[in-house]
Amino acid sequence: MTKSHRPVTQPPPHNAAPSLTRNPFLRATLSMGALLAAFALATLTLCMLTAWLTRPLIEKNQQQALVQTLSQVFPHDKFDNDLMASTVVIAGEPLGYKKEITAYIPKLQNRATGLIFTIATHEGYGGTINLLIGTDRQGTLTGVRVLPPHPETPGLGDKIETKKSDWILGFTGRSLQNTPTKKWAVKKDGGTFDSFTGATITPRAVVSSVHQALVFFNEQGRELVRTNNP
Repeated sequence: MTKSHRPVTQPPPHNAAPSLTRNPFLRATLSMGALLAAFALATLTLCMLTAWLTRPLIEKNQQQALVQTLSQVFPHDKFDNDLMASTVVIAGEPLGYKKEITAYIPKLQNRATGLIFTIATHEGYGGTINLLIGTDRQGTLTGVRVLPPHPETPGLGDKIETKKSDWILGFTGRSLQNTPTKKWAVKKDGGTFDSFTGATITPRAVVSSVHQALVFFNEQGRELVRTNNP
């Protein structure tokens, strides 16, 4: 007689992983993870879309703010041209920038009367501070303003803003001729300029940067003004 052979079924290994479809906890965990991933993707997409849609408005507002600030650092009776249309590209390295920057040339009856440009100081208490500098043809400051936003501490370092104090107006009329180099410092360091109670780092950085701007004008800015006269 022939013996019948039954198929032998081996039991699953003792350490075999449980089926994902049979484990409700794992199924719930995977579902929650997928849901969170989808939510994160949707949020990121919405943020990118919002940034893209609002970029033109932000740029327009920044442009308007710049136009207003330009008019604050140079006397209105010393130019009659459109400052935004009278520009020149200059090297940014001497002024604290890695790329070229735009300088503005105020003109009266088509003759250059000075120069307006920006300078960055990276020595502020909170980080980089960007300043807009106005000078006449002789290298005398016609105005200095802080360009927003800046990272300085509210109630302390933010006194560099004209809406917080008139400290920054003290630069108007200063030059390398009437203020010696050693006096371009806060009084605490033996200089001419006041500092803020509880905040010396910010005014120290601004004073040093404004002095650097005048040095730049003396070395390069004068030539820019001269070459823009007919």
